[in-house]
Amino acid sequence: MRALFVGGAVDNSELDMDGAQPPTHYPPNTGGGSPRYTLHHVGQRNGSIAYAVYAAPNLADSEVERVANERDYARRFEATPQAAR
Repeated sequence: MRALFVGGAVDNSELDMDGAQPPTHYPPNTGGGSPRYTLHHVGQRNGSIAYAVYAAPNLADSEVERVANERDYARRFEATPQAAR
């Protein structure tokens, strides 16, 4: 699965992630008590997660959705976006 970042210091960065489920926060354990990025939504393709969108904590949901749509993640990964649980 591919992790995609919106906002913050690593805006528009990507990295490959192992595992079937993305962590709720990235990095999973900062040691400082506050997450740098929070899972916003995932892109499902054929029953698997193709990508996970992480957002900086101070970004509004509408802004994250606008940026994800602008970057066209769903089309790029041929996946359907779904809200993170």
